[in-house]
Amino acid sequence: MATDAGPVLDIVRLRRSCASCGLQQLCLPAAIAGDDLRRLDDIVQSKRPIDRAQTLFLPGTPFHALYVVRSGSFKTFVTNEQGETQILGFHLPGEILGLDAISAERHQCTAEALERATVCEVPFSRLSHIAQQVPDLQRQLLRVISREVMRDHEHLVMMGRRHAQERLAIFLKSLSERYGRIKRDPALLTLPMSRYELANYLGLVVETVSRLFTRFQQMGVLEVRRKNVRILDFAKLEALCAEQHEGSGAVAREA
Repeated sequence: MATDAGPVLDIVRLRRSCASCGLQQLCLPAAIAGDDLRRLDDIVQSKRPIDRAQTLFLPGTPFHALYVVRSGSFKTFVTNEQGETQILGFHLPGEILGLDAISAERHQCTAEALERATVCEVPFSRLSHIAQQVPDLQRQLLRVISREVMRDHEHLVMMGRRHAQERLAIFLKSLSERYGRIKRDPALLTLPMSRYELANYLGLVVETVSRLFTRFQQMGVLEVRRKNVRILDFAKLEALCAEQHEGSGAVAREA
């Protein structure tokens, strides 16, 4: 079967198969192999690279596929009638985009590349058909959906924290854990988002985020060099996730 980009299976595609992908364990159950893995390979389509600020899908776009981030990163966001934007999440390699559209069969948000990125496109109807025949794959899909629900829950809990210091600490700790899952150094984070985008996600003003990074450096928790953040003290970062500082100046954004 062919796509706009050419045959789904070619020499390049075979070298990029699920079996040889370093992200396999995040997307697939450990038990899937042999014929089942080849069947999944047959439906996965590697899309061309997506440049920074290009969109993968928009609100209202008909749903037909899930997307696994293969490299780079994305943000998802919604925009209200007044033109105000709310960032919903940041998505790293091995994480799945498009789950928002499963219920209504249309995407509810925008997915935009934060940097040059690539994705694997997985047609959902064909994936569902294979999952019905491969129980391990069906269970893994449920795990992936559960993981996304848990991440949304963590964001709500974080936004419920009164102090800005806690919000940033929780975000950095969570990002470090996600780095660990994709076999990257959990102490060395590269933030693909701007300070404004991070502030929007955390429900803060950008000046507060900048002050907090400076404070965390002074406390010996982090070393910050532009978009590169090195975690120097995990124990202190963990403590900051639940620590409250009355009158510290790190306050949440005013209404």
